[in-house]
Amino acid sequence: MLTRREFVRSAAVVGAAAVGGNLAGCASPSSHKATGEAAAQPEQTAQPQQAVPPSEEQSSPKSTSPDGAIVYFTPDISPKGLAAIYQAVGRQARGKVGVKISTGEAGGRNYLKPELIGELVQAVNGTILECNTAYGGSRSTTQAHLAVAAEHGFTAIADVDIMDANGEVALPVAGGKHLSEDYVGATFPDYDFVVNLAHFKGHAMGGFGGVVKNASIGMASADGKRWIHSAGTSKDSWSSAAQDDFLESMAEAAKAVADHLGDNVVYLDVMNNLSVDCDCDSNPAKPEMADIGILGSTDPVALDKACMDLVYAAKDGQALIERIESRNGAHTLDYAEQIGLGTQSYRLVEV
Repeated sequence: MLTRREFVRSAAVVGAAAVGGNLAGCASPSSHKATGEAAAQPEQTAQPQQAVPPSEEQSSPKSTSPDGAIVYFTPDISPKGLAAIYQAVGRQARGKVGVKISTGEAGGRNYLKPELIGELVQAVNGTILECNTAYGGSRSTTQAHLAVAAEHGFTAIADVDIMDANGEVALPVAGGKHLSEDYVGATFPDYDFVVNLAHFKGHAMGGFGGVVKNASIGMASADGKRWIHSAGTSKDSWSSAAQDDFLESMAEAAKAVADHLGDNVVYLDVMNNLSVDCDCDSNPAKPEMADIGILGSTDPVALDKACMDLVYAAKDGQALIERIESRNGAHTLDYAEQIGLGTQSYRLVEV
């Protein structure tokens, strides 16, 4: 198996020029001790998919290639690196912009810090988007959630909209077998463009969380979170849905959000503080692997798949791999591809 360094080297550097100047335009009730159904190994291993030869320099950013979606990568986890990936993806935010993050549970420490994301949020004139949790904790009410957002420094960099503070709206789910509608925060349709800015890490129930989870459970109202976790059987309580049904419901909800936004969304994954636990955990496990980098794409499935491959390629990724496999996490992306949310075929381009 490739080491992280060997994998990154294999993704040859393309002429995605350095970016400078101004930029244009979890819900889990369980701790990291939660158990999950044993899962088969993912069908695809961590071998990199079609790294870009140095001779194939691009004159302008593109979102797809003959080999699948393009996923941009930088090992530079900094405001400059985040700006470079956003610019490389080539889809500029416009209109009223929301930036969907996780504000992180009180007591947590691995969430994306304002010092990292603040410049990008302000450059796109973005409002930070969140919804209340469905499992109690410190963010289950709007007042408490805003207090945590302030404590974690997010209200200092932008306005924060708890989208389900005054209810929810239903988005249609096309082609789903579990959900016919996805319940998101009431103010979500007010936004013209969304920057889906996710912290890639483990998750006690889903195995991992990235942009697909950030679009599904992350955008869902508190009732919508219960709806997804129960695979469309209850908005009032946590229901014991079969594991794969829950994973498939996450993908269906993410597709409803993606269908609503069309081309008015960009997807970014930050691979730092790679705990096996979600930022919704108030006492997450300490990361057991080194930070990797920042990735971006117009395809959420390709992006999360590239992140997963980087975890598998890392020499120190065993704990997170075990978390993913014990929850059958790869099935989320298999099913997401099946229903047309995106492709798992990608080409990695280093910025």
